[in-house]
Amino acid sequence: MDLGLKNRVALVAASSKGLGKAIARGLAEEGAHLVMCARGEEALRSAEREIKSATGVEILAMPVDVTKQDQVKTLVEQAILRFGRIDILINNAGGPPAGTFLDHSPEVWEKSFQLTFMSTVYLCYEVIPYMQRQKWGRILTITSVSVKQPVEGLITSNAIRSGVVGLTKTLATELAKDNILVNNVCPGYIRTDRFLEVMESRAKRQGLPIEEVIASLEKTIPLGRVGEPKEFANMVIFLASERADYITGATIQIDGGVVKSLL
Repeated sequence: MDLGLKNRVALVAASSKGLGKAIARGLAEEGAHLVMCARGEEALRSAEREIKSATGVEILAMPVDVTKQDQVKTLVEQAILRFGRIDILINNAGGPPAGTFLDHSPEVWEKSFQLTFMSTVYLCYEVIPYMQRQKWGRILTITSVSVKQPVEGLITSNAIRSGVVGLTKTLATELAKDNILVNNVCPGYIRTDRFLEVMESRAKRQGLPIEEVIASLEKTIPLGRVGEPKEFANMVIFLASERADYITGATIQIDGGVVKSLL
């Protein structure tokens, strides 16, 4: 199936590793040119070289802290200078710290809000006007299954990511007239550094080896295993494509069946 992504331009935030890198790689394999960003320059350059070598697409990679509006603005301006357009925006950022309510100070809550919520606001604010001019766009926000079913030990994520879904669901309605589709994609337990961080926190609280905690977790997943980043990325790539042109305002989980809610 031709997804119609060849020569599209995709901005993928936090794309030096994990889900962001898998998404960037998958889009490039379909022929999309990339705007990549992450805070850590060394990992970002490594990911850029790897994807460029494997796919041959054009890549603009810049170290950016997505909690800083001025840095996001500069990134988008440079992307427009380089490519003349941005067709696809992947909102993505490292997750808030694991822990229970009393583990987190008010300052941690503020930083978590800036990272998880305001980064999405900043990226959308800078990119949407360009999408409106071209009357085409895809905005995909990487959230978490915590927006459908709260996850133990992730209270900041449970709370703040739900607000992100409210934001993007409203954007889907506001931007439909401009042929800009806005959706959320929710990873369940996917084998990334973030996943291991959460498992280590849980293992520490329970006084158990991390391997035992992961094995116990996998028993709660109907498919019986933790997912891989590429399996998650496949859905994001489809939603970014021309083949998903009647899907907007959706929040879709990729979780091996772990979420038990009906919606």
